[in-house]
Order: sequence, then C-alpha cells, then structure tokens
Amino acid sequence: MKTALFLVVVLLLACSPQRPLPVYGQIPGFTLTAETGHAFESRTLDGRVWVADFIYTTCTGPCPRMTSLMRQLQTLTANLPQVRLVSMTVDPQRDTPEVLAAYARRNHAQPERWRFLTGGAEALHHLKREAFKLGSVDGSLNHSTRLVLVDGRGRIRGYYGTDEDSPIQRLLTDIKRLLQEPS
Repeated sequence: MKTALFLVVVLLLACSPQRPLPVYGQIPGFTLTAETGHAFESRTLDGRVWVADFIYTTCTGPCPRMTSLMRQLQTLTANLPQVRLVSMTVDPQRDTPEVLAAYARRNHAQPERWRFLTGGAEALHHLKREAFKLGSVDGSLNHSTRLVLVDGRGRIRGYYGTDEDSPIQRLLTDIKRLLQEPS
C-alpha cells in the first residue's frame, strides 16, 4: 500500500506543470547606440527572449568569461531565432561604437542576434542600477558578473552568476521554458 501511494505521488509530481519563472522587474524602454553607430531601440526586442550582460572591452577580469558564455549561448541558441543577446558597456568613455564593433568581430558575434551597446553614462547607469538591478555605472568599472534573462514582455526572469561552474545549461533550460510560455 505504501509503495502504491508513493508511486502515485511521484507520478503526480512528475506530471504537474512547472511553475513559471519568477518576475524580478520590468525593463523600461531605452535607446542606446549599437556597435554599428546607429540607434538601438529596446522595442526591437519586444516579443523576443533575450540575455543581457554588462561588460567593458578592456577588462582583463571577468568580462572575457562573460563574453565567452554569451558566445556559447549564441551557438547553443542558433536554432532558436527569436533569442537575442545584448552586451552593454560600463565604460562608455572608451567603448565607442567602433571599439564595440571590433570587440564583436573578435568574439564572432552575429550582428543580427548579438548587439553591443553604448550610450551616455547616465542612461547606462539608470539601466544597470534601476532596471537590471545590477549596481552602478560610476566610472569605477566595478560591475556585476551576472547574465540576465529577459522575456518577450521586457520582464527580468532570471539572474545567472558567471562564477558558477556552468550557468549555461540552466540558462538554456530557462530560455526554452520562456519560449513555451504564452505571450
């Protein structure tokens, strides 16, 4: 009897739908400058699942690992055309569109899927601190090393530490979950 009850409980748990990913906040609309030198409006991400990070091109600390993880995501989501990647600088004084374009080329970024953005320090500070909840763009170049998962409605649905052994599998699983959610 206990074995049968146990099996029923296990089956019920296995068949129950997954809880939706939590919502941590809403990203407001923004306009920054892409590596192309053209304006990038966040509304181009509407209806798409995207992953964001904050880096700077001269970083010798965590940024190369973060960029490597984003490059892995680009490869692993190649068959998911609605997924985008967005890297924003925390060093807008040095990371001009031209510098970001060279960085993107060095890292084999596909421009239709992975954008590199710069802008005014105040706009980047507001996004990083208030919208993404990741700290300040204050000139110190200290920054979060987390990747941020955003759904098609501009809501933050997950944070992934790049100091984890491999946040990519968990992130990829969550991307696929978001793609299955009704819009």
